[in-house]
Amino acid sequence: MADKILIVGATGLIGGLLTRKLVEQGRDRQLHLLLRRPYREDVGKAKIHVQLQENWPATIARIQPDIAISCLGSTMKKAGSKAEFAAVDRDLVGAVASAAKAAGARQFIAISSTMADSSASSFYLKTKGEAEDLLRAQHFDRLDIIRPGLLRGERINDNRLGESLAIAASPLMDLLLHGRFRRFRSILASDVAAAILPLIGKKDHGTFIHENDAVWEMV
Repeated sequence: MADKILIVGATGLIGGLLTRKLVEQGRDRQLHLLLRRPYREDVGKAKIHVQLQENWPATIARIQPDIAISCLGSTMKKAGSKAEFAAVDRDLVGAVASAAKAAGARQFIAISSTMADSSASSFYLKTKGEAEDLLRAQHFDRLDIIRPGLLRGERINDNRLGESLAIAASPLMDLLLHGRFRRFRSILASDVAAAILPLIGKKDHGTFIHENDAVWEMV
């Protein structure tokens, strides 16, 4: 029987790219998208579930995914406060993972951030690290955590001035980052999305962390 794949965050940069790639593949998989607002692109045979966030666990229970992929993510500017940022990047990610595990998912794939650490002094990195801890606590057969550097790609209706300036400077900065610092290099969102494809359905058990170099090897 074909695997049921659930994507949350399909309207985001990486989530949208990943969804398009899976639709283009057209393989014998059941693709489900769980969204907070309507999805306006062609998703082929994929099933779209538009629900309020509080209804997500019940919806995931009905879908019973074999593999769940979280592309959820926000910014402090977009979220508006630390509490709202944590509500999405930590709490919602954790709730999705808990519901997926309860529904029988054997694999969970999540987009995090380089340097994510629940003991970090940076609120952003600490929140990302706390989200990772919530994922590990579910004890999936296989957990893949992708930790990209600065993401490059075209976002729609999402003006991030500081990030835009960093992206503009990234070609020069990337040249200066070598060895263990390569994980801080910028990376195309399309490369991150492409790297998820070969991870889907992997049978090896355990938790696997994929930083920039590992992502580039899979593209």
